[in-house]
Amino acid sequence: MIEELSVSIRKLSGTEDLPLPSYMTEQAAGMDLFAAVGEDAVILPGERKLVPTGVVVALPEGYEAEVRPRSGLALKHGVTLVNAPGTIDADYRGEVGVILINHGQAAFIVRRGDRIAQMVVHRVCRVVWTAFGELPPTERGTGGFGHTR
Repeated sequence: MIEELSVSIRKLSGTEDLPLPSYMTEQAAGMDLFAAVGEDAVILPGERKLVPTGVVVALPEGYEAEVRPRSGLALKHGVTLVNAPGTIDADYRGEVGVILINHGQAAFIVRRGDRIAQMVVHRVCRVVWTAFGELPPTERGTGGFGHTR
């Protein structure tokens, strides 16, 4: 069974026509975010733009939301997020924005109501570091950046 979490959300003025972030299938982990642009926004190849979503969320303490790319936009158009995943902290109360970048070869047009990203809500924990002179060894050790096959 999937746990449900009640989260407060507010639509900004002028975005009443847009849906709230929505799960597109019964078992989807991410909710699609919709573009709240006033007019079509053109993103040229190599260009990035902040695209508004028209929503403000109040995540409960101990939770965060990750904004992630949509695989279809990446595959079909080369459009993804500059800072993937983007993090929305529980104490942030500004509009959720999505920084899109066009890695494709043609201009990409963002239209009002387009699905532009996904948002996944997670629990978080607060780390308390304990400093040690030596850490316990592992089979892998310091190998990284392509170390494993």
